[in-house]
Amino acid sequence: MIFFSIFAQIKALMQNLTLLDGQKFQITIQRLCHQLIENHDLFTNSVIIGIQPRGIFLAKRILDELHKKLPNTIIQSGNLDITFFRDDFRLKEGLIPSTTRIDFIIEGKKVIIVDDVLWTGRTIRAALDALLAFGRPAKVELLTLVDRRYSRHLPIEADYIGIKVDTIDSQKVIVSWKETDQEDKVILLSEK
Repeated sequence: MIFFSIFAQIKALMQNLTLLDGQKFQITIQRLCHQLIENHDLFTNSVIIGIQPRGIFLAKRILDELHKKLPNTIIQSGNLDITFFRDDFRLKEGLIPSTTRIDFIIEGKKVIIVDDVLWTGRTIRAALDALLAFGRPAKVELLTLVDRRYSRHLPIEADYIGIKVDTIDSQKVIVSWKETDQEDKVILLSEK
């Protein structure tokens, strides 16, 4: 409750710019799926793993859309919590771990990591470390809805990108999901 109150205060001090919503949001997800199909065909040796907490919403949308386009295809998928693999784990207060749900071995498979926003690259680095508990993949790719360019702390780039946004550190990119936030929307918050 306190978090939402603080978030509301921050939001009041910032101005919003809608980057993606409505039909453009859905078209972006469909485009990402077409790119995945081009590179992974029937996903016989490929798996999709959403990063907790917000990447799982995008991963589910991607999987739902892939099942529409490839109705008889079985795509292995899971959710990965990276809380204890973060390099700033001891510095952040109030981190609450989520659950990891990967009921298969990724040894020798092509792994597609899914997260909603790529910013510094530190979350992806933690995900790569966490994945090793499930085997050594043949290849790892990254799919992200929003790529915040020019803010990397690590040399990590996405293979599949919904939209690219040039931002400064004081700006925030917020992805809202219909499942939790009542609408699909990407907004850029900037100080007034």
